[in-house]
Amino acid sequence: MLFWALAFIVFLQFFTRYIMNDSLAWTEEIARYGLMSLAFIGGAVVTRKKAHIAVELVSNLMGPGAMRAALLALVDFITLGFIGLMTYFSITIVERMHSQRMTVFDLPMSLVYGAVGLRLLHDAGAPDSGVWKNARDGWRGKRDITEQIHAD
Repeated sequence: MLFWALAFIVFLQFFTRYIMNDSLAWTEEIARYGLMSLAFIGGAVVTRKKAHIAVELVSNLMGPGAMRAALLALVDFITLGFIGLMTYFSITIVERMHSQRMTVFDLPMSLVYGAVGLRLLHDAGAPDSGVWKNARDGWRGKRDITEQIHAD
């Protein structure tokens, strides 16, 4: 939904600026903040689905066992630590940006950055998130390379 709203706003900006020669002031600001929110939310969604580009060569070459489980657990804990750090910084920046106002709209800038923190908090604490699910499964990981191929 956010993507289509952003596409419409950018088209409206293009149309009013280049066709009508009278640009709407608010379209540029909303397009900028919408793109920022879309990028951060998209990154959080991709992290949740474990669809980021990753180098899995070492874990794929390792057979099932304690070393592979330890490697996958280490990767998950590093990921969890990074999500925790990003959550802390998101909360910090939301607090700092609450006093600043947007240029065209009289709204706090914390609204722009708040979506990132909320999504990170949701992903880090969800019981079906990657770390908790992998811990319940004992960090076995995929047994075969063909299990990692998704046909969407």
